[in-house]
Amino acid sequence: MRYSKIETSLFKKNRAKLISKLNKNSIAIIHSNDQMPRSGDQYFPYRQNSNLFYLTGIIQEKTSLILYPDHNNTDLREILFIRKSNKKLEIWEGEKLTMEEAKEISGIKAIKWLDEFDSILSDIMTKADNVYIALPENPKFNPEVIVKELRFTNELKNKYPLHCYKRLTPLSNKLRLIKEPEEIELMKKACAITKDAFIRVLRFIKPGVMEYEIEAEITHEFLKRGSDGHAFQPIIASGKNACILHYIKNNQKCRDNDLVLLDFGAEYANYAADCSRTIPINGRFSGRQKELYESTLRVFRFAKSIMKKGTTINKLHKEVCAVWEEEHIKLGLYTRKEVKNQDKNKPLWAKYYLHGTSHFLGLDAHDAGNKDVEFKAGMVLTCEPGIYIPEENTGIRLENDILITEGGNIDLTGDIPIEPDEIESIMKTKKI
Repeated sequence: MRYSKIETSLFKKNRAKLISKLNKNSIAIIHSNDQMPRSGDQYFPYRQNSNLFYLTGIIQEKTSLILYPDHNNTDLREILFIRKSNKKLEIWEGEKLTMEEAKEISGIKAIKWLDEFDSILSDIMTKADNVYIALPENPKFNPEVIVKELRFTNELKNKYPLHCYKRLTPLSNKLRLIKEPEEIELMKKACAITKDAFIRVLRFIKPGVMEYEIEAEITHEFLKRGSDGHAFQPIIASGKNACILHYIKNNQKCRDNDLVLLDFGAEYANYAADCSRTIPINGRFSGRQKELYESTLRVFRFAKSIMKKGTTINKLHKEVCAVWEEEHIKLGLYTRKEVKNQDKNKPLWAKYYLHGTSHFLGLDAHDAGNKDVEFKAGMVLTCEPGIYIPEENTGIRLENDILITEGGNIDLTGDIPIEPDEIESIMKTKKI
């Protein structure tokens, strides 16, 4: 791993919190992600199941965890199963975790080889009444790939049909919403790396560079600083491409007098940063570009100011849309009379503001949590208003990562340049 060792106490705390939510005489089973085939004999770069990492700190493939807090043998209340290494595997892939290493990372005493999983599970299933499984539960994301957890659940239900099967995901999602201090420190590190990458590209961008060259500069800085890489596929959208919300081709030339929208974030120790900035390719905002940018910045500041305990993403978004309506009128995009006569089901602001204002952030860029969850201290969310005007070949988005506290909020990305004058000033400095 590239990151500094995470204190084992974090994973012990996380397991204890989850165990406290389980019904009496229950087990919880969590598996690592599959290795996803790429082509030929290759896999895509491996990324651990966020729930398994949250509970164990293990990033190795072919890993499983069984929690059975009511087991009569106290040594078997937490069991971690890892892949057994051999000489051939070590020659091709390098060393795998030893039992002692897995114990040191996770704080779990009972470490077993994966080939013991079935026999140990069979014994535990004769004692337990309930089985918690962490199936994916994202209403906006339904991949066709049948994940390990679903395959395993189908096999388990077929073999043990009389047990009571329960959903683990709502429990783990609720816990993951509130970040422990150690998690916040890891996210701060991801944000610091993201800042360095942004400074780097400010000194690099000029008319004629390709979008993928900008992406390469970001990648360079991420890896140089010990990041795992990108927390999500970066968006490097110049000109009219910025009006495509999930533009990831990043294959166009950056033209003089256009803006380029950057949506990117480092992943550090599996924790994500998520930042958006929009900058002038030639180093200087035109009059209209600055007008649109400063309008977005005003909305951003307003949105950030109301991100406090007790509100929700839906409430936040409603207030931000009302502010955008006023800003759009000032920008000449429509008139107050047109607003008065608009179809209430098709508000005029929606033509220029195409997405939500915020999402939860953590082990995933779009982390656990829904839009009606009330903000509490320890939650981290994005703040990301934007404006998109295809007729002007312009899209602007500003996004920072906000930690909710008892007394307000803390901007974890607050030192990443956002003022137009500061951006222009940095872009004047020596290019890479």
